[in-house]
Amino acid sequence: MRVAIVGIGLIGGSMALALKENGFADWVIGVDANPEHQNLALELKLVDEIVPLNEAVKKSDFIILAIPVNAAEKLLPGLLDQVHLQVLMDVGSTKEGLLKCIQHHPKRGRFVATHPMWGTENSGPTAAVAGAFLDKATVICNKEETDGDALDLVEKMYETLGMHLVYMNAKAHDVHVAYVSHISHITSFALANTVLEKERGEDNIFELASGGFESTVRLAKSNSDMWVPIFMQNKENVLDVLNEHISQLRKFKSCLEKENFEYLKELIEQANGIKRILK
Repeated sequence: MRVAIVGIGLIGGSMALALKENGFADWVIGVDANPEHQNLALELKLVDEIVPLNEAVKKSDFIILAIPVNAAEKLLPGLLDQVHLQVLMDVGSTKEGLLKCIQHHPKRGRFVATHPMWGTENSGPTAAVAGAFLDKATVICNKEETDGDALDLVEKMYETLGMHLVYMNAKAHDVHVAYVSHISHITSFALANTVLEKERGEDNIFELASGGFESTVRLAKSNSDMWVPIFMQNKENVLDVLNEHISQLRKFKSCLEKENFEYLKELIEQANGIKRILK
């Protein structure tokens, strides 16, 4: 199986490693607009060769889009124009807008919309992680719009990587990821900016920062080139969850202002209920 990966960063690079290690891919073709990423991907042996996008489509059996969601939306219709029997899939964090742009394309069935639920705050080829996807979930959206053989191939690939499959429609997916992923990043960005603003010139505060602070702001190191397009694509859902989050913050603020510590305790104990989900 000759696999082309468009975008050799965290997800694309980790997928390249996994597909080679698990024997799914005999040859991995890399495509990346960044010359430095191209060189690193070859040096790190993430890919076997680097070629232009059009050549990669012709030479491959399976094409994986691992680029920011706005770039994927621009490229996808043209890529579908070029495919014949090849299977094309993406790994992006939003789905509704992407699928709308190809809903009437005559080769829509060759595309499988997916979202592997794994990532770190790092980016670029050096961020690639071996075994990254093992025991993680991946979402496949609108599978009924996809050709049976294309869906089978993608399911087989993810199962080879040790992932379990979840099926959703694109609209539901975008709502859920706004709550479990996108708001986490906004919160982390905002908290990092708060600390940087309030503690300017106070280097010692960072020496006192514990594991709790580090884990909360870890996502603030994430790449803006990836996250701004995600927030743009999923704006309405993110705004909805952000409004609820702000409402919750106001409750905590009000408790402190009014010294209502009994209600503060209730809010914290209510939050403890997350233990039922995250054990």
